[in-house]
Amino acid sequence: MILVFCELKDGQIRKPSAEALSEGRRLADASGKQLGALFVGASCTGSADAAKYGADVILTAETAILASYSSDAFARVVADVVKAKGATVLLAAATAVGKDVAPRIAARLAAGYAADVTGLSMVDGKLQAVRPVYAGKAFATTSFASAVQVATTRPNVFAATEKAGKGVAETVAAPAGDFKSVVKEILAKASGKVDLAEANIIVSGGRGMKDGANFKILEELADALGGVVGASRAAVDAGWGLPHSMQVGQTGKVVSPTLYIACGISGAIQHIAGMSGSKFIVAINKDSEAPIFKLADYGIVGDLFEIVPELTKSAKALGVGSN
Repeated sequence: MILVFCELKDGQIRKPSAEALSEGRRLADASGKQLGALFVGASCTGSADAAKYGADVILTAETAILASYSSDAFARVVADVVKAKGATVLLAAATAVGKDVAPRIAARLAAGYAADVTGLSMVDGKLQAVRPVYAGKAFATTSFASAVQVATTRPNVFAATEKAGKGVAETVAAPAGDFKSVVKEILAKASGKVDLAEANIIVSGGRGMKDGANFKILEELADALGGVVGASRAAVDAGWGLPHSMQVGQTGKVVSPTLYIACGISGAIQHIAGMSGSKFIVAINKDSEAPIFKLADYGIVGDLFEIVPELTKSAKALGVGSN
């Protein structure tokens, strides 16, 4: 069996999980294996939709103690299911949860692990993964010697393709407790924005924004386009009050949107490592020699404080964000 650990949000399968499921379906078809979708939590309402993305079996582990994500608890549950079902491949999306729990599961299973992969195939019955290395300058093909192979898929790289599966529902046993840690409370600022790693359109600002207050013009453009706002490490570290959750780059979030607009970002290798997988890159910078222009599909040399508002006006006039 190929098993995919899936995440739910507001009763729906998260887009990166749907992408991982679709890729799992393709691998299952190529290798003649079953595809299983595993959901863990206090309530797994919405898990039935996994059948739309090809799941033959939909496994749910439900218990109140799993209401909030706990790395120890989730790793234990998923590893137990992998063993019980005899799964040889485990996939998860490279979300914050996936990046945290997948290596822990691999350690429990003595399994090989490939993180943030951009390509997958089955060779002689075993998983083979392609992943970026050297800050995205090259790609390495990884093969596995272990009986179980674990990998996380980079969001927005694999297509979420609907292909009906059998969708047989099955409840699996969830431990009653005895975890090293249990989440009692989560204090977080509510936001209706799409997570940066899942966004199709990102407008990012760098040191050229001069001040955190100036990010308002990027927010206006992002809203007009139906996207979200990101930032370079230089901007986050500048003391402008920007949260780390906005940071794009090697030490922030790795993103692969359809459109990435870099405003006042020079293009340091650490930043490029986090966004070079974008389908289209637009750079706005007054320095015509900025390294970001070497990567950009489209470049605008000029004052971003004049250019960005004009782009916003055009986007609103065309109704781009509503399409």
